[in-house]
Amino acid sequence: MMNQLNFLAGEVLLVHKPLKWTSFDVVNKLRYELKQALGIKKIKVGHAGTLDPLADGLLIICTGKKTKEIESFMGLEKTYTGTITIGSTTPSYDLETEIDQTFPIDQITSDQVKNIAATMTGEYEQYPPIFSAKKVKGKKAYDLARAGEEVKLKPKLVEISLFELPQIQLPKIDFRIKCSKGTYIRSIAHDFGMLLKNGAHLSALRREAIGKYELSQAKTVEEWIDIIRALDRNNID
Repeated sequence: MMNQLNFLAGEVLLVHKPLKWTSFDVVNKLRYELKQALGIKKIKVGHAGTLDPLADGLLIICTGKKTKEIESFMGLEKTYTGTITIGSTTPSYDLETEIDQTFPIDQITSDQVKNIAATMTGEYEQYPPIFSAKKVKGKKAYDLARAGEEVKLKPKLVEISLFELPQIQLPKIDFRIKCSKGTYIRSIAHDFGMLLKNGAHLSALRREAIGKYELSQAKTVEEWIDIIRALDRNNID
């Protein structure tokens, strides 16, 4: 079946993005391999929703004419699992930056943590992290933040349809979240700490699903490269 793939006509690839790779790293690697395997100079390749370098999980890659469908994939609900660490904050809301504040957590109980998760379910206005790709006066927010400039971002209405806590071992809180397009899980972690009247940051993240597409269906970058390199150059119509 894999020999019947037609990347020029268009394919949707489910990729397990590894940690420390950017979404564009995956796109660029697969585009390079396709051009080499097919003996062509140009092919359209794009991803349907960025996944941070410090996260792993499902990335949808579209090739050829399927790139026209990217927007439809981006609008789908996302499912994530990961870990929130309470008692400390970072400027980026995750481990991209160093801890800047710490807070005592002796008074915090599991019941309080569960109650906060319950209150965050539904719609709420979320402020994106300043260390994000949001544009501010034509520049990316994270470039301004890294340069030490003040960054002000507008809130956006997002929806959390599911917020489960399968394990609580303070300061670590394991979660499973289903949320709408444009939701920043880092911001959820930060807001979680604020609602606890404490502090928190995101310490692990995996994207498990995008709509009906699941991580269990995905192949690694290396597996896709093997498939691409085995292509028949004569079958590229």
